[in-house]
Amino acid sequence: MALLTVSNLSKNYEGNPAVRQVSFSFHPGTCTALIGPNGAGKTTILRTLAGLLKPSKGEISFSGMEKNQDIREHIGYLPQYPSFHGWMTGKEFLVHAGRLARLTKKEAEQRADDLLHKVGIAEAKDKSISKYSGGMKQRLGIAQAIIHKPKLLMLDEPVSSLDPLGRREVLTLMEELKQEMAILFSTHILSDAEEVSDRLLLLKDGVLVEDGTMTELRQKYQTSRISMQIEGDMTGYLHELESIPEVKDCHAEKDSITIICEDVETARRNILLKAAQEDWPVTGFSINQVSLEEMFMKAVKT
Repeated sequence: MALLTVSNLSKNYEGNPAVRQVSFSFHPGTCTALIGPNGAGKTTILRTLAGLLKPSKGEISFSGMEKNQDIREHIGYLPQYPSFHGWMTGKEFLVHAGRLARLTKKEAEQRADDLLHKVGIAEAKDKSISKYSGGMKQRLGIAQAIIHKPKLLMLDEPVSSLDPLGRREVLTLMEELKQEMAILFSTHILSDAEEVSDRLLLLKDGVLVEDGTMTELRQKYQTSRISMQIEGDMTGYLHELESIPEVKDCHAEKDSITIICEDVETARRNILLKAAQEDWPVTGFSINQVSLEEMFMKAVKT
């Protein structure tokens, strides 16, 4: 059963559409990346799901809850630019957040201690937040977002403003947290989405142009390039390769032959069969996987 379902979500600002009839759903225990360039509608969708914006049209439903019931108790949200009271310590901030989430003082203090260890900043719990690094603040923000044990954690561009070390710390934390709760995060950094997400939602101009797993999208946008390495002078094999019906073009580069074909799977089978029958000294063979960047560029151009 889907944890959260979004149906035909639209949001207009002064008559201008920011999000247009977006529909998707996702299940517990998954990490979903909301991908798109700046202005694609990522933040608007997250803020609407978090209850900070009212949709112009559409419905948002959470598993086990009545229509129009407040779902915020089941959602943790961290904006792109979180705000902290710099004079507070990390633990004081989390206890304060816990009390706002209706935890008792004892529950809030215990939960704060547990989360400070979980996000890896327990040693800094008594330091003022003004002395925290960017990565530490982001991890503290995530701890605040999950203080009430939500079923869904939403993060808006969680690593975009961090240095490489802080970025790695937060991505590692997200990998750990997705074992406990569903995660929906927005990003325009495609390599981050590819690294930690199970599913991708690709946005362009407020429209959802693709929705699927990496495997599903790779199959849809699979490149038709095969790379092959053969010992010796590779140019002598070009004519043989061109005789294979599925091969449309091939050319030798410095250390490999690039083969352009129509049906990748059939071409692979026939090329390897010919190479085996004629005992070619093949040292390498690969079908180039389409990158997330290539998939995104193809999707937004359709």
